[in-house]
Amino acid sequence: MENPKTVIPFPKPVLLPIEGSDAAFPVRRVYCVGRNYADHAIEMGHDPSREAPFFFQKNPDNLLQGGDFPYPSLSSDVHHEVELVIALKAGGADIKAEKAMDCIYGYAVGIDFTRRDLQGEAKKAGRPWEIGKAFEHSAPVSSLVPAERIGHPDKGAIWLELNGDRVQNGDLNQMIWKIPEIIAELSKLFTLAPGDVIMTGTPAGVGPVKKGDRIICGVDGVGTLTLSVI
Repeated sequence: MENPKTVIPFPKPVLLPIEGSDAAFPVRRVYCVGRNYADHAIEMGHDPSREAPFFFQKNPDNLLQGGDFPYPSLSSDVHHEVELVIALKAGGADIKAEKAMDCIYGYAVGIDFTRRDLQGEAKKAGRPWEIGKAFEHSAPVSSLVPAERIGHPDKGAIWLELNGDRVQNGDLNQMIWKIPEIIAELSKLFTLAPGDVIMTGTPAGVGPVKKGDRIICGVDGVGTLTLSVI
């Protein structure tokens, strides 16, 4: 049906900018991979062995493009987690790992901000993590860079500086589950589609932020992201 009548206005689409282009990337879903770097798994008190990957979701409108990060309500312990972000141009169910890279449109740098205190309470109660993860502005992301321009990064520094101090400093080759495996495993659980975004996990060094903090983070060969906590 074209231009159907609706009882309320259509929600504003979530569009990610593309570096060097006036076109934009429309977002359908946002998936996140938990504990995908061994050192981070250890610092969070988990076994870094190669167990099945753990996935959760944020909402598309949690993505923050440009501007600063407003410190969220009901929390006094918000942590930064820098991540490589994947944007898909194709999808499907039960995608084979050897075909997974064909699904990728491009890459970006993102931060998975986490209300750690609320996440911890949810874990103790055996409840989902959404209140700790899927809150407004919780996923700042840089402009996308097409894979046809930079290739598919599988190594290189992933880092975050807080007020000039480098507090996260890992390498993409430290991922427990590599990019094609992430897509393949995720497609066993959900039918992926063009417009899906995947945040691939964070290296060690996560920690709290406060109002007034300045953050610069990046992935070598992909880009950087700069923001203030307000």
